Amino acid sequence: MAVSNALVLLLSFLTAVIFHRCLADVAAGGSAAEEPPHRRFEYKYSFKGPHLSQSDGSIPFWIHSGNAIPSADQVRITPSLRSQRGSVWTKNKVSFEHWEAEVTFRVSGRGRMGADGLAVWFTSEQGLDGPVYGAADRWNGLGVFFDSFDNDGKKNNPAILVVGNNGNLVYDHQNDGTTQALGTCLRDFRNKPYPIRAKITYYRKTLTILINNGFTPDKEDYEFCTKVENMIIPADGFFGISAATGGLADDHDVLSFLLFRLTEPGQQPPSVDSEIPKEEKDKYQEEFQNFQQELDKKKEEFQKEHPNVQGEPIDDLYESVNDREIRQVFEGQNQIHLEIKQLNRQLAMILDEQRRYVSVITEEISKKGTSVGSGQTDSATQQLSSVVSTQQELLRNLNELRNSFHESLKQIGSVQHQGNAGGAGAYETIQHFNDIKENLHMVKRDVEHLVQRNIQNPADKAVKCPEIPPLPSCLSTVHFTIFVVIQTVLFFCYIMYKSQQEAAAKKFF
Repeated sequence: MAVSNALVLLLSFLTAVIFHRCLADVAAGGSAAEEPPHRRFEYKYSFKGPHLSQSDGSIPFWIHSGNAIPSADQVRITPSLRSQRGSVWTKNKVSFEHWEAEVTFRVSGRGRMGADGLAVWFTSEQGLDGPVYGAADRWNGLGVFFDSFDNDGKKNNPAILVVGNNGNLVYDHQNDGTTQALGTCLRDFRNKPYPIRAKITYYRKTLTILINNGFTPDKEDYEFCTKVENMIIPADGFFGISAATGGLADDHDVLSFLLFRLTEPGQQPPSVDSEIPKEEKDKYQEEFQNFQQELDKKKEEFQKEHPNVQGEPIDDLYESVNDREIRQVFEGQNQIHLEIKQLNRQLAMILDEQRRYVSVITEEISKKGTSVGSGQTDSATQQLSSVVSTQQELLRNLNELRNSFHESLKQIGSVQHQGNAGGAGAYETIQHFNDIKENLHMVKRDVEHLVQRNIQNPADKAVKCPEIPPLPSCLSTVHFTIFVVIQTVLFFCYIMYKSQQEAAAKKFF
């Protein structure tokens, strides 16, 4: 009995060990399989704002047709008018084995329902115009449709469909393509507060679509829509976006289309040179050689016209780091020089004004003294005397400030003279700047001292500016009441007009 129990325990232990080992192997294999691929942005197959279109209205590396309207920050594939078609397509073919496209768009309209919808394409040929959301039917490749109109009346729209075609199928409009769809999901993408974002990934023959519903500004808030496995698409093709309107109309605006090349983990991404066809390489090489020959001819002509320039090193034409630093130091000195000159002129104006005030007050004191007499002084004479003493002290302080400014100007001039003559040491330049800084601090302290003295001077408090009389009110109570009544009547009229318009619009549905 004991031996059998021991065998049972041993078997259970071995079973547990093998089970945990299998779980560890599965987890390791899952982590290796979930390693994300390498993403590389491909700007030649992408567009986005804020400088989306050029001055001539074209989109770099893209073409647009139909009613598409490119602007600086978006491409309006179709405006909100009836029976409109438009599309944008890449100029060059894409030959990526794995890729990922991120599309940001808005679909907005006034009605409860819209039409017809928007489509994202990857096809072997450019379907510039046609009946399938503004693009050609019988396409060879992939179409991701954002269908906003319910043609079959099954209340299953707006919806997102994935439809493949080998060039022989005709799209089933009456059933909204549901009979041909490889994958679908119901998502309302009309009139959302934020743009809709769709991430379409083709990796290892599996097509995955993730959707950002437009209710949040978070760009990475995606939710799963659909997945199609074992999907075969053309090895190379064009990317495109198209849209169309019918009896109902929506604005279909595409804000950005970003394409990324995906490379499996462990593989080296292909170089950029390998992507350029041999014909384009030969064309670019020929253009470069022609440009080089023209440049050599212009160099020879220039040397013939300017023989004295020959033999000079080309490095002298460019500014070195030391020269740039010295130039910046001298520019700073010149700026300080100009500022101090400006302050000097302002101080001179203040001195002239103060001298004029002193002369006027002195004349008033002399007149007052002759009229009152030698033995009598009143309070007005004492106040005038205190004002005169204060003004004289202010004049002395201003003169000292002006002298300090003159010294600063002389020091700056000497520094600039030394720099222009060949430059003295860096220590002398720093010493001059320190002296200028100290003088400016002294000026600041003296000005603050003068301001405090003027505030504390009781003679200045006696002189007050006349008060401005209050202005009469330009709006009476009667006028205000009339204005409020008129505005209320206009508001109610607007509400009634708006309700009539909405009632008229509902008749179409």
